[in-house]
Amino acid sequence: QAQAGWLQHDFGHLSVFSKSKWNHWVHKFVIGHLKGAPASWWNHLHFQHHAKPNCFRKDPDVNMHPLFFALGKTLSVELGVQKKKFMPYNHQHKYFFIIGPPALVPLYFQWYIFYFAIQRKQWVDLAWMLSFYIRFFLTYFPLLGVKGILGLHLLVRFIESNWFVWVTQMNHIPMHIDYDKNVDWFSTQLQATCNVHQSFFNDWFSGHLNFQIEHHLFPTMPRHNYWK
Repeated sequence: QAQAGWLQHDFGHLSVFSKSKWNHWVHKFVIGHLKGAPASWWNHLHFQHHAKPNCFRKDPDVNMHPLFFALGKTLSVELGVQKKKFMPYNHQHKYFFIIGPPALVPLYFQWYIFYFAIQRKQWVDLAWMLSFYIRFFLTYFPLLGVKGILGLHLLVRFIESNWFVWVTQMNHIPMHIDYDKNVDWFSTQLQATCNVHQSFFNDWFSGHLNFQIEHHLFPTMPRHNYWK
């Protein structure tokens, strides 16, 4: 599931086939049938992220501020001045591991993807999603039963969620986070991205998103060329 996530990311960025239509078609199959999520949902959120990375209220990936976490030096100081105490932020480095990585995919994404598809009437995406759950049920029901299927699905999403959050946060959260200052696009991308050491394992584990700087500057570039 994690590797399918990086694969759909490639198709979503039109970086596999030379024709955009082919990328869109396979993207719907990979994220819909192999992962059970709508392509339209991913496009809607991810394109906003690439347009304004780490810009509060414009990048969906930092929407967890300030409900759960205090993000960035500027926004953290603002919370201190306003004396907003939604959470014990001085301990967020401890509870991040409990709230963030384990919960995002199995709790939040799991219901929101269906809400998104139905609310926006994305019936094709919804059909692809249902094909995933039907296939999953038919594959494992004879072996595990209903409770076993639910347990397996929850376990897979729990592990995937930890994997996903670590990869997506390690190359953005350490960087500058603030309101949109309307600086030029190139500077916006560089201020919000950082790379992680290259190794065979890191390349595989992160789907080459350890080259986050290159990815944000050239989002349609095939991932295996980032190192160049």
